[in-house]
Amino acid sequence: MKLLVLSTWCPFPPDNGSKIRAYYLLRALAEAYRTTLISFCPSLDAQQGTLQNVEFHPVLASAFRYVQLPRIVKYVSPVPLVFWRIKEMETALVQLQNEREWDAIVAVQAPAARYALRFCGVPRILDVDTALSYQLRERYYEQRTRTGRWRAWLSWFKAYRYERALFQRFHICTVVSPLEVTNVQAMAGASTRVVVLPNGVDCAHHLPGLAEAQPHTLVYNGALTYSANYDAMQYLLAEIYPLIKYEVPDVALTITGSTKGVDMSGLRKDASVHFTGYVEDVRIPVAQSAVCIVPLRQGSGTRLKILEAMALGTPVVATCKGAEGLDIADGEHLLLGDTPAAFAGAVLRVLSDAALRERLRRNARALVEQQYNWDVIGAQSVALLEEAVKGQMNK
Repeated sequence: MKLLVLSTWCPFPPDNGSKIRAYYLLRALAEAYRTTLISFCPSLDAQQGTLQNVEFHPVLASAFRYVQLPRIVKYVSPVPLVFWRIKEMETALVQLQNEREWDAIVAVQAPAARYALRFCGVPRILDVDTALSYQLRERYYEQRTRTGRWRAWLSWFKAYRYERALFQRFHICTVVSPLEVTNVQAMAGASTRVVVLPNGVDCAHHLPGLAEAQPHTLVYNGALTYSANYDAMQYLLAEIYPLIKYEVPDVALTITGSTKGVDMSGLRKDASVHFTGYVEDVRIPVAQSAVCIVPLRQGSGTRLKILEAMALGTPVVATCKGAEGLDIADGEHLLLGDTPAAFAGAVLRVLSDAALRERLRRNARALVEQQYNWDVIGAQSVALLEEAVKGQMNK
């Protein structure tokens, strides 16, 4: 079977959450089928990687080209700017479509999905990941002013209307979290099957024991260029970290990820807080830390940072928001805390209790091996594709 994959994110290199997901789904599909990948690829450097059995056609453009246009353009546009047509992708598809045919189409995230609709009579799967309308609905409820709520509602409405029409054109839609199934199914309608295909971790690559954990050390692995990560660190440093430091004066915190263009003056930091910037191998600072902290209050989807820490054997303390969508239990796989005092108390428990640390490590590693290993999830994605093809053949 010949498969075409259309990707919003270039999966080479797999160095952020969306690219990691695209990479591992592509890898699993390519192991089963002859695969052509057509991906938005704004950086020439990103073209250096590939996978066996993948014919890669980079499109030298960003799917997000228009999202920084002036606010008035966003206001008058009938759809969110991320869904505007990108001419370079259309041109690449026309050229290849004239040369060959495919037996099935997989689109990775909604910005790439519109280009799959040009193929009629072919099974189509859309990996939604997290619907934009779902994210914007959450943003709407966070607003505190009338103007803010109106703008957020308008963005939400536009995304909902576009995604509803889009999802109905696919045979199967996959989402990362059980929390999104009802929302996407309501938009997609009865003729489209909506399935949870979770985020995962490469358990063979993320192994316990890569580095020795240092006492009284915390890590947050997330770029502050993403607003939800910035908010989490602002909250942590202002309200949680002082409580931890009062009890453990020699505690140290490492924050990984890019800070390019970030206003660091909004963070209450001291000499015990270390910003690494982008690191080539984030496994090492996570493995070297006694606790991985995830005090998120915003965002959607599921957190690769939690799964990676669990696979590496680093105990996790998170908010309920940070851990949402994952099949994990408080006190068994990680500790949860939703107030500054509760979060700080959970961190202090892990730092001081060796038996608790070991129990969390053991249970968390077993969980990711069983449910969140990319090998397991990849096999699920192949089975879904075969189901879509069989269903189309039986019509």
